[in-house]
Amino acid sequence: MANNNSWKKIFEDYKITKHDFSKSPFYISAKDIKKSVQDFKNTAEKEVRILCKMDTRESVPDVMKENGLILLPVKNGYYVILKGEGYLDIPDIKGDAEIYNTKLDFDLDTAKIGNSEMQHLDFAYASSLIRTFMEDPTLVLTIRGRKYTPEFSYKIGNQTIETQGVQTEVDAGYEGRDKIVLIEAKNSSTKNTIIRQLYYPYRQWSEHTNKKVFLLFFEKRVDEYLIWQYEFKKKDSYDSIKLVKSKKYKIV
Repeated sequence: MANNNSWKKIFEDYKITKHDFSKSPFYISAKDIKKSVQDFKNTAEKEVRILCKMDTRESVPDVMKENGLILLPVKNGYYVILKGEGYLDIPDIKGDAEIYNTKLDFDLDTAKIGNSEMQHLDFAYASSLIRTFMEDPTLVLTIRGRKYTPEFSYKIGNQTIETQGVQTEVDAGYEGRDKIVLIEAKNSSTKNTIIRQLYYPYRQWSEHTNKKVFLLFFEKRVDEYLIWQYEFKKKDSYDSIKLVKSKKYKIV
């Protein structure tokens, strides 16, 4: 993995393994990272954006895995390294898919072109599958793309993390009469994902509305649409995520 060599050097340069993580996290900036890896030739070994993209357990560099550490953004250009379980296992949905009859009375020719996460999610919404899963016919698309969060704090274990203006991305967000539904969509079989992709948007939109914020993880696999609903038992606890329900559909 390209980032193993880079992060090994970063840890050596800033003596990160000698830091006492039981007392506090270790803060590091994009500038610090860039300075440490400036002599690497490969773009993947020196591009900060690539080095800090750790969306699955498999993408975590060995030096972090060996020490039980995770990396999270706390501000534009600033990160925190700390002890913790930063990832969520996505469980299989057993059994046959439920047949779902689309609410559309015509075919969507454009939905058949390509194979992207967004188009599959849009097709599921256009067919009213998202409304059906959430049991809310009032949901309409209102959120999409990247935005910056307001300031907020949260806990991982006994550590408190302060964030300021972190960029988040929501594949789609829907607002109904009394709820907000945020979706993280994937286009392949996903075994695990970083909790941050659900938690940061959840905290962001919880600050902007008094409506309850719901979180969905969505996947299209061959001809099946899989949806998992998650929630955080405590708003300020990154570790408190739990699965609420899940379902597998075939749209006909």
